[in-house]
Formats: sequence, C-alpha cells, structure tokens
Amino acid sequence: MTAAGVAPRSTSRLRPLRTPLLVGAAGAAAAALLHVRDPNVSGSYGYCPFALLTGLDCPGCGGLRAAHALTDLDLAAAASSNVLAVALAAVLVVAWIAWIPRRLRDPRARMIVLSSRVGFTLLGIALVFTVVRNTPWGAWWGS
Repeated sequence: MTAAGVAPRSTSRLRPLRTPLLVGAAGAAAAALLHVRDPNVSGSYGYCPFALLTGLDCPGCGGLRAAHALTDLDLAAAASSNVLAVALAAVLVVAWIAWIPRRLRDPRARMIVLSSRVGFTLLGIALVFTVVRNTPWGAWWGS
C-alpha cells in the first residue's frame, strides 16, 4: 500500500490469479504425494468403500494408481489402471491452463462451469464405465 492507501498496480493485477495459482499448487502437491507414496501398495491410501461392500469396482477405483503412473509419465499403465481418470486428468489440466487468461479478463471467472445436461451426461458416462469395467469384456478398462 502506498501512503495514499492505494495498492500498487502490480499487486492488483495479480490478485485474480491467486485462486488459480492455489488450485495449481494443490494439484502439484497431490501429484507429488502420489509420486512418492505408491498407491499400488495395498491399503496405502485406504480402501474403496464401494468395492468393499459390493466386490465391484467403482468409477474411481484405480484412479490413484492411474495418477501415480501419470507422474511417472507412463500413459499405458495409467490407462490400464483407470482410463476415465486419465481422461479426467487431461481435462482438468487443460481447463486449469485455459482458466488463467480468463481470470485475467474477468476476476470472477470459474475454472469449469457445467450445465445440468453436461453433468447428467458425465454421470451417465461414469455409470456406463462402471458397468462395463465390471464385466469380463470390459476388464481392459482398468481396475
């Protein structure tokens, strides 16, 4: 702050980037944790309640293993653990990168805004993915 109580211009220009930078830092910290603490060790991050109760894989099962493989840049292993998690990770990275210039133009811009139609479509994809991955002919989608 200057003597007149006005914030320097550079500080006010970077203020809209605070949230995107914090989200990026949280994502980087999560990736670092997944890189150093291997989720392939049984129980290292707990167990999936859905899988424990039903014996079936939920849409997220294998997601931590997929993220761990992505931190090793092993796309094939990531896709074999959970192809849906790999697609989600790619969408989130692209959305985060696109968010930064939008935030500079509009300080209230959100990273992702989904319509109800898109939300229901994504839920439908997750449901189909769950059903298919729990059948013998869909086992290649990861577990």
